[in-house]
Amino acid sequence: MTGPSATFGFRDVDAAEKPGLVRGVFDRVAGRYDLMNDLMSAGVHRLWKDATAARLNPQPGETIIDCAGGTGDMARRFARLARRAQLRRGGADAKIFVIDYNAEMVAAGRERGGMPEITWSVGDAQRLPLPDASADAYVISFGIRNVTDIPGALREARRVLKPGGRFLCLEFSRPVTEALRKAYDAYSFAVIPEIGARVVGDRASYQYLVESIRRFPDQATFARMITEAGFSQTSWTNFTAGVAALHTARAL
Repeated sequence: MTGPSATFGFRDVDAAEKPGLVRGVFDRVAGRYDLMNDLMSAGVHRLWKDATAARLNPQPGETIIDCAGGTGDMARRFARLARRAQLRRGGADAKIFVIDYNAEMVAAGRERGGMPEITWSVGDAQRLPLPDASADAYVISFGIRNVTDIPGALREARRVLKPGGRFLCLEFSRPVTEALRKAYDAYSFAVIPEIGARVVGDRASYQYLVESIRRFPDQATFARMITEAGFSQTSWTNFTAGVAALHTARAL
């Protein structure tokens, strides 16, 4: 390596190389990404995402960034909740911007059909195509660990949020007990790449995804990173005993 390094699974690679490697992973899995999430988690990821959307509590007229929004499963949740609130008390449509680095993931989302609240675009979490203080909320779900410069992406999230704006990050995390960590590791490394091989025909991409979870900071470390990026009221909620965690903060 001739420059700064970044993690790619258990490997350390040149930071300039990581975006292309990650893009290749998601190019290969985009068509069956949501199916694989169901198979890998036995559908539990849907409960985590529902809880995240409920915590966000999207409202009519709000501008919401769904960063690394992929196929739009979170954006659709936000749109439905905002529309229900709109039916109760009126107001303008919410504006939900799905921004993802991978064009194949965005294309897969568009193919499923749109909703009037949702706008799709290809973009980089480290350089969002939005002005300062323009969003009411920023959400990134299972995407931050794939970013080359995580502190840079957090600062960018802070930049685009209005004063008081909400930050939510749903990500795989560290199980709270040693016994659960061992069981989770055994399942992840033995089963998930095998599911990838059988369903998608791609063991290597799912091996990377498992490894990337292990390299991601634990809950307390990541919370400190969020605070260091300029956020306040930083906290987290563990899901399924820490298999995943929802980090929240405010741009105050």
